[in-house]
Amino acid sequence: MSGNSLRLNDAEACVDEVIRKVGKEITLGLPLGLGKPVRFVNALYERARQDPEIRLHIMTALSLLAPRGASSLEQRFMKPFAERLYGDIPELAYARDVSANRLPPNVTVSEFFFKAGSYLNNRSQQRHYVSTNYTHAVRDLMALGVNVLAQMVSPGEAVGAPGKISLSCNPDLTLDLLPLMREREAAGTPVAMVAELNRPLPFMGHHAAIDENRFDVVLDQPNTDYPLFSAPQMSVSPEDHLIGFYASCLLRDGGTLQVGIGSLGAALVHSAILRHRSNDDWRAVFDHLRVAEHFPVASEVGGTEPFDAGLYGCSEMMVDGFLYLMEAGVLSREVYDHAGLQDLINRAKIGPTPSLSDLDTLREAGIIDSPLRARDVQWLVTYGFFRSEVAFKGGRLALGEQSLDGDLDQPEAREAIEKLILGDRLKGGIAMHGGFYVGPKQFYQSLRDMSPERHDRICMTSVNFINHLYDHRFGDQKLKVAQRQHGRFVNSAMMYTLSGAAVSDGLDDGRVVSGVGGQYNFVAMAHELPGARSILTMRAIRHSKGKALSNIVFNYAHCTIPRHLRDIVITEYGIADLRGQSDEQVYLRLIRIADSRFQESLLRQAQKAGKVDSKFRLPASWKNNTPQAIREAVSVTGNSDLFPPFPFGRDFTDEELTLGKALKGLKAATATRRGKLSTLWQAARAGNDDGRYEPYLKRMGLQNVRGFREKLDRKLVIHGLRQLETPPTTGHSET
Repeated sequence: MSGNSLRLNDAEACVDEVIRKVGKEITLGLPLGLGKPVRFVNALYERARQDPEIRLHIMTALSLLAPRGASSLEQRFMKPFAERLYGDIPELAYARDVSANRLPPNVTVSEFFFKAGSYLNNRSQQRHYVSTNYTHAVRDLMALGVNVLAQMVSPGEAVGAPGKISLSCNPDLTLDLLPLMREREAAGTPVAMVAELNRPLPFMGHHAAIDENRFDVVLDQPNTDYPLFSAPQMSVSPEDHLIGFYASCLLRDGGTLQVGIGSLGAALVHSAILRHRSNDDWRAVFDHLRVAEHFPVASEVGGTEPFDAGLYGCSEMMVDGFLYLMEAGVLSREVYDHAGLQDLINRAKIGPTPSLSDLDTLREAGIIDSPLRARDVQWLVTYGFFRSEVAFKGGRLALGEQSLDGDLDQPEAREAIEKLILGDRLKGGIAMHGGFYVGPKQFYQSLRDMSPERHDRICMTSVNFINHLYDHRFGDQKLKVAQRQHGRFVNSAMMYTLSGAAVSDGLDDGRVVSGVGGQYNFVAMAHELPGARSILTMRAIRHSKGKALSNIVFNYAHCTIPRHLRDIVITEYGIADLRGQSDEQVYLRLIRIADSRFQESLLRQAQKAGKVDSKFRLPASWKNNTPQAIREAVSVTGNSDLFPPFPFGRDFTDEELTLGKALKGLKAATATRRGKLSTLWQAARAGNDDGRYEPYLKRMGLQNVRGFREKLDRKLVIHGLRQLETPPTTGHSET
């Protein structure tokens, strides 16, 4: 579009303009996660609800909703928490109706990534799910006929950039969709692009900052600006912490890191910071676990020292952990958008402080010439080798009133350049490339409060730049390979088969838990990049209907990552290095990191299938994979705060944490019919509390109860709290 965008201060007027442009057959593309323009989307959805002639198909991923809870106890627990965190945020009306199975017949919602487990029992969403790699999402959105694109953006006026907006949390797909939509428009199909300004959204620069007039309609209604939807910090269990610890052993100083959201990602970030800042404590755990002896891959590809060279972050999702890594000095390796320069930096031919010898090195590499030309001078200024005031005039270097020779072979010229022209530090380095972000409230505040210098080290960009080696829009393959040295791409899985296949997004009955997202992209990229490794993390066990089940299984009728892409797998019991190994070794290395309760049965299955020698017996050193061993490992230094449950703060109060544990225990205890009857019987027989539990009952709204349901809920809460005070009876008990 040429000219200015149409600025409107009313969401209904925006809907009118969209319908005027494209008609009533609307296929709406919305960003993944945070960047949905809630005011505009709600107005459009309500218009479709009222007008059955409108056919609205919403294409998106990860539609975020405040939690409500299923049972009456969960609802009592979640309601005050949700009101505290989300009370001022308008809810996505279509998403709530999807959750309640009450979409009108003229509206369809298709997503390519669900919040994990949220739609397992939603038949409509299971039918309309679109399975696609993150890097193929733009292609598939275009193939499905998207004709309206809408996104929440940050206005440039607040940062002194009038006429600019920032895609901020979601340049991931939009940067690629915008030009394709214009091509569709030029070919004769009406389209509409809508930007909704929201001032609480941090303004991110670099690739995310674009001209406002690339959108047709801009909704600017400051009096209805709203806070950002936040994802509260997850509790990190001792098991999670050990998984993160093992992953931190595989990080190579001077390398590259990708990591996702959730407790496993937080655990890795915490252990990486621990390794950097409290190396003696970190080494004590490393030695206790005998990592170098049991898992030699850690010594081969990882490290044990602090991060002197630092890490570079390249992750489709910029989680808040990357900011903690930056603050701790771990995320400090900067990359540059020039393959030749990056290669020289990688080989330590050029350092962060410009020198005369750097110019010789650049000349030898063919990056600049001598005598220096205009384009050489501009390049040297851009990357900080020359001071920003230096220009090229009349065939010479100009600095204010001074004119200098640019012949690097002349001693006088070299002396003058060294004395007057050289910059203080290289410029343009990026420590973090991200495609989208969502996180806790304090994460957003940190982005808003961040200094300009730190902001400049973060570049939000297209997911194709991050997840795909062969995208040419923001850098070719040679550049990406140079930037992503020693890549460690860390993702989580639900289950892993002994043959080496990962189950991360779905169940064997066809139901989708979440989505492939970018996991396949990162796994495949790790096999393409020299020195890179794919690391899949998962807990060794899960609980279902009161029983512990192994997440390492003999086989499973669904896989996300096929076995021929097997690489590194981590559980709380260690590291399985599978790349290039025979099937027998793959089976055994996975059994090695399984929970000891399941190792023998897994071994028997492997031997029955002829995959493991029938004479093989489990070594004694493998048989200590127990919850007790985990607790010993995280407490080996004697510092109980070394692996805290909330290493980066929390949104829950002390009372809510205790109640959460009690409710979790009740849910586990009532997972079976027999357990439910037993729990109800014990709760009903228990006497009233002696006042100890009054604050918890008040928080649950159960201090003054009437009616059978409320009285039973009160007794259940008291029973759950009392169970927390009962010590576990076996060494294998889980908390």
